[in-house]
Order: sequence, then structure tokens, then C-alpha cells
Amino acid sequence: MPDFQKGIRLFFSNFMSFSRITILGPGLLGGSVGLAAKAAGYKVTLWGRNPERVEAARALGLGATTSLSSAVEKADLIILAVPVGVMGLLLDSLRVDLKTGALVTDVGSVKSLPHEVADQHEVPFIGSHPMAGSEQTGIEAARADLFHGAACALTNDQERTKEELHAVVGFWQELGCTTMVMNSEDHDRAVARISHLPHAMAVATAGAALRFSGDESLAAGGFRDTTRVASGDPAMWAEILVENRVAVTAALEDAQEEIREMLDHLAKPDKKGLQNYLSEVKARKENPSENI
Repeated sequence: MPDFQKGIRLFFSNFMSFSRITILGPGLLGGSVGLAAKAAGYKVTLWGRNPERVEAARALGLGATTSLSSAVEKADLIILAVPVGVMGLLLDSLRVDLKTGALVTDVGSVKSLPHEVADQHEVPFIGSHPMAGSEQTGIEAARADLFHGAACALTNDQERTKEELHAVVGFWQELGCTTMVMNSEDHDRAVARISHLPHAMAVATAGAALRFSGDESLAAGGFRDTTRVASGDPAMWAEILVENRVAVTAALEDAQEEIREMLDHLAKPDKKGLQNYLSEVKARKENPSENI
């Protein structure tokens, strides 16, 4: 275990710490959490329904099983790496096997709904959202270093104890994340704008840019950079956008206003006004702290 990880664990051992980690969901994020946690010295078990994915996890050196009860019964921290749509069924099944003192967290990019589901099933829950991922999917794309330098937002709407919150914070820091704590409403509003909106706009850009067959032969870095995430899993992103639809809708409406402003300058045509607008947004992007 690297020295910085030992130091983090020693610091957080003054509060509460985990030994056994169980991850439910053998995909890109679940597999990457497993590899990173194993590298940090945790005892890791990964659970999945699909025997082929479980075998793929084992091929990466992770302990994996299709038995939910055996995966959960000794775990100190259970990490949900599954769509919110199936969380309720899982939580209802696993809560009878939770040992005393165990906590549940997740890795989803929407936080209000997981908190609601956890409350409904009376499961001790602290939300987590590591801001890391890839347009690639599947456990085959998992990487132990996926979380190095990534931001991780934690939501504690249940008001779990300070010791429990510190333990989850410490876990993500050991995996290489920088952490922050906020409520789920603020989280969902923020990620709608800095994560979900860029994905939606990348899809819209790709859709508009590729209206005419053959134009893609001229595509260079600008097109690739602005549309890369449009190659993400459509099923996953449809679920994310619908789950966070209120905040995403507000963000898309603001994007419409920005597009209308450019269209107005083009219609006049107003080169100076358009240049001023482009300069204003450039400054806003390069100096975000000045926008507060």
C-alpha cells in the first residue's frame, strides 16, 4: 500500500474505517472501484447476476460471486454500482443480510432518487458520486487508476454520524479522489450543468454535424473533442437524463438562450456583437471563480 494511502487510513482510523468492501455491479465503475480498493489494501468482493461478467471480474483478480447474501453478509461497506431502477430490489434483498454497523453507498451521477430509495427500504446510506468514467463500457475497461485526481461528491441527506461520513470520505480519498460534501439537491443541480448538459450537447452537436453523409471525412480534433462523450452508452445516459430531468431541463433551456444569442448576432449580421459574446464566454470558462 502506498505511503499516502497508509497515512489517510491511519488518520481516519481515529474515527471509523472499513475492512471488507462489497461492490454490487460488475461494470466499468464497479470493476474500477474493485481494482482501486484492492490496490489500497481492502478485502474486495464483487457481485453480479451475470455469470460471464463475474468470470470477467475474476479474470481481473477480483473476488466475485453471483450470491448476493454471501457477498453482503460480511461487508462493512456496500457500494451500489447499478442503475437506480434496480436499486430498490437490491436494497430490499440485501438489507436482511447487512451486518450491524454496515453502510451502503453508490457511484451514481444522480443523488436525490437513491436517497429516496434508501429511505424507503430503511437502509443506512451515504451517497457518493466519483466524477470519473469513460465512453467505454463493461468491466473489461475497468482501471485501478480511474479515480486518481477525480472529484467525488458525497451526500448525507440521512444525516448519518460524523464518524460514518468520515469513513466514506476516507475510502474515496484512498482511491485517489478529492472529496466534497453537499446535499442531494445541490449536487443534482450542479452535475446537470457540468456533466449531464455537456453530454446532451455533445449528442446534439454530433446529430447536427452528421446530417450529411460524407462530411465526417473532414472531421478533426475540434469535432472529436466536442462529441467524444456522445459515444457513451445510450441506455445508461437515457436513464441519467430522465432521473435528473428537472435540473437537466433547466440547463438545456439556458443552453437554448445561449444559442439564440448567437443566432441573433448571425441574423443581423453583427460581427462585433458576436465577438464580444464569444469573448465573454471564453473569459467565463477560463476564470470561473470570477463568476461567483
